Amino acid sequence: MNDKIRVLSVGVLFFINGMYSAQTKPDATNSVQKTKRDTAKTKDIEEVVILGYNRTLTKPKDVSANTTINAEVMENRPNVSFLNSIQGSAPGVTIASNSGSPGSAKIDLVIRGISSLSADTEPLVIIDGVPTGANQFRNLNAEDIESISILRDAAATSIYGNRGANGVLLIRTKGGKFNSKLKLSYSAMTGVSIMPKNKYNIADAHQLLKIQKNGKALLGNTLTDQQIADWDVNTDWEKVFFKADVTQQHNVSATFGGENTSVYSSLGYLEQGGLVPNTKFQRFTFRNNITGRSEDKRFNYTAIIGLGYSKRSQLNQEGNSGINGNVVQNPLIGSFIALPYLRSGQYATGRDLFNAIGTASSANGNFAYVLEDVLKGDQSVFGKFNETSIFTSATTSYKLTDDFTLNNRTGVDFKMGNSFAGRHPNGYLSIVVAATNAIEYGGFETIGNSRELNFTTVSSVNYNKVFGAHTIGLGAYMEYNKVHFYSSGQTQNGLDPKTFVIGTGVGYIPFDPDKDIYLPAVGATKITGGALSYFATADYDYADKYGFSGTIRRDGNYRFAPGNKWGTFWSVGGRWNIDKEAFMEGGFFDMLKLRASYGTQGNANVIAAGDDTNPLLLATGISREINVVANGYGNTPGYFLSNIANAGVQWEEIKQGNIGLDFKFLKNKLEGNVDVYQKNTDMLYYNIPSSAILSQYTYRGNYGSLKNEGVELVLRYNVFNNQNYKLALFANASYNENKITKLLVPVTTGSLLLQEGGTINEWNLVPYLGVNPNNGNELYLDANGNVSEQALNQDRRKTGKNYFPKYTGGFGLNSEYKGFFLDALFSFQAKFWRSDNQLSWALNPAYMRSGNNVSADLLNAWTPDNRETDIPSLDAPISSITDRLLFDASYLRLKNITVGYNVPKKFFNENSVIKSAKIFVQGENIVTWTKWRGYDPEGLGTFPLSIYPNPRTFSLGVNLDF
Repeated sequence: MNDKIRVLSVGVLFFINGMYSAQTKPDATNSVQKTKRDTAKTKDIEEVVILGYNRTLTKPKDVSANTTINAEVMENRPNVSFLNSIQGSAPGVTIASNSGSPGSAKIDLVIRGISSLSADTEPLVIIDGVPTGANQFRNLNAEDIESISILRDAAATSIYGNRGANGVLLIRTKGGKFNSKLKLSYSAMTGVSIMPKNKYNIADAHQLLKIQKNGKALLGNTLTDQQIADWDVNTDWEKVFFKADVTQQHNVSATFGGENTSVYSSLGYLEQGGLVPNTKFQRFTFRNNITGRSEDKRFNYTAIIGLGYSKRSQLNQEGNSGINGNVVQNPLIGSFIALPYLRSGQYATGRDLFNAIGTASSANGNFAYVLEDVLKGDQSVFGKFNETSIFTSATTSYKLTDDFTLNNRTGVDFKMGNSFAGRHPNGYLSIVVAATNAIEYGGFETIGNSRELNFTTVSSVNYNKVFGAHTIGLGAYMEYNKVHFYSSGQTQNGLDPKTFVIGTGVGYIPFDPDKDIYLPAVGATKITGGALSYFATADYDYADKYGFSGTIRRDGNYRFAPGNKWGTFWSVGGRWNIDKEAFMEGGFFDMLKLRASYGTQGNANVIAAGDDTNPLLLATGISREINVVANGYGNTPGYFLSNIANAGVQWEEIKQGNIGLDFKFLKNKLEGNVDVYQKNTDMLYYNIPSSAILSQYTYRGNYGSLKNEGVELVLRYNVFNNQNYKLALFANASYNENKITKLLVPVTTGSLLLQEGGTINEWNLVPYLGVNPNNGNELYLDANGNVSEQALNQDRRKTGKNYFPKYTGGFGLNSEYKGFFLDALFSFQAKFWRSDNQLSWALNPAYMRSGNNVSADLLNAWTPDNRETDIPSLDAPISSITDRLLFDASYLRLKNITVGYNVPKKFFNENSVIKSAKIFVQGENIVTWTKWRGYDPEGLGTFPLSIYPNPRTFSLGVNLDF
């Protein structure tokens, strides 16, 4: 007998013989790796797809391209953000972590390609029906997530209007079950994070001294070969600047339910140590989700609250890319350039170091000691960040009749942050700055405070009716969004080393007006923004064979001037369930559905948001003329024009078409889908020519277009599904091609181009041909096709390559045998090229001569006795505009592997305290196959210099139910 499903929230739910569980859609509209292991037969399952704003359709009636990822994919993974855990799990989705710093917000998420040159391209994230203002989720416990639905085409995303232009992630957190007993669960995991390997072949002490001797430079040039061989100091600076550290997490949850009320509550703690000393992340979370209904089942409600508190310590470089190449402030480059023939750990304090080297911070390799001092954290350069988050929502629905339902969902996403960053007066950098400026007290502290409140309310009336073979669903909605943001900061210059305590105000030196020193600085920002939307939906089905879905939405946004403040966007979609036709009876397919959609959307976030920034808070004055008071010539206060109004600024417009085929055959053992799409962006917010009489040669406005088109494929094959052994294989792959189709002000010079007919940020470099065997110089191909020893700007040429992957995806398996299980996930990204400027340092003899370590590859440099080599002479000029170090950064990674054992239920009974148990070991980011020579090819950026490596993590864990 099929029990009737109760729809709870986003995702796909199954009600199986009295129990429900969130699972992978068995029709393979996703590529989720793990599924709940259950012995229920397919015929006992009724499936419902839940789309945006509580719209529900059975899977055969769904016209959209979407993917659902279930809880088990993220369960017990050693990641702060759930985004790291779902990499490689869905087609058309590119996830790239640009920093391994604990709690980092540097994670790029792109759905179906980059759709703008300057506007925000991150998807909208909805948690329990409420839009969030975040692009990081460090305070969201992944153990509380039941499912994530990723909406990709216009049929699925146009209902979200301008905010859904880049795709949508619908996150549903866990809930209780009606008529269920109290269930307590505890999970624990502990592990160790270690450094990945690089292939730079950085020289040890003897190798560097030999390279110096060959290059007639520095210490090596003063030593004999025997003295070099006998040198007794050989410091591995990677072990000084990086270290293994521990990660752990603990979670306790409780679920229970009565006839009309159910509850899910959880407490969580996560701690992740960093690979760099004094970097760390800690998080505490609490969640309470209540679901209820009236006795007559006509009134339903949910009340949700999620609390989070986190604190992290991070390097200055994490939020200040300006010091990426700074050899005395950025420890991330210390392991590459510090001289291995110097002994580490020579100076206990910054004062000891200053007494030894004075202000010569870079001479004779002293920068290594300065970087050691920087890593002393609270006694040198410190950065502490605390964040408190409150997420709450209330949802109500009331059935006026059997056909009409009134709904409202209201939610608040509140964040409060505090930061303490600066330089302790005992640190070397503080001492040397004070000495250089002839002042007594050095050091500074910047204290920042911020508050952000996002408020959303959505009201709707929905109509659903069945007329024989006809089914109609209609909806009318109104949505209101408001954001309030306030931040303030103060910087104290001059700290007393005897009394200073971080974040307390103790030890501040008063301003000296006579000498004009120790001058503090203050600042504040306040922003209020909002959006209002009206929209309607329509769904029609005939006899489960043919279906239609449509959406129309009217959006208003605060940042545009009257006349452009409102935009109208729409979508249509249709399907044909071919397997329902009479001519398909007894055929090969168990399910075959053709679907198509087309729609338009707007992107109001015309300025891309940085890390930890809500895009709704940006571009507040782009359509307005702004005058400000500031200091001008001679530091004289003045009043001047800051922004010239452009009242014509409007939304970027996105039009997207999609054709998809869902299939299932071999008695439901093999399932999958394929989607083909084209996404066109018009009215790009970018540079437009201007007359110099207006004081600027260009201004920002709407002109230009680009195109993304691609293919997505998903397959899942359930090889075995028996009581004692199960095996399922899965894979997903995506291809995306990007092209600029119209642009008024192209970028035609430099290493990265923006031109009509080309890709976004196309590499523009001089072809490198190798080493001249006659003299050891580099050889290049000039613009006339001739071999040259000079690389000139006019010799640059378009490569057709950029740093956005054309191919992305993942594959793996789920297996189980008599309680033992093995799950594995591989992820890949291919056909993208990055220029390795970290390697350019290591292979450039000029850096060796300036006192830095280099690659041991330079031992193979050209000499009259070593002519057949790919390393130029140590005296050869090195060009920085060639493709010599432009690498195909494609990679295949064993993202996660888990091996474990489910203790058989025969060991437990009704009187047992423990009802079920699972133990496991797992590895994250185990091994990466790539041509890239650095720590990690991952990242949607141009250069890898000074990137905090993503760790490899090995952990042991246990799950217990009571």
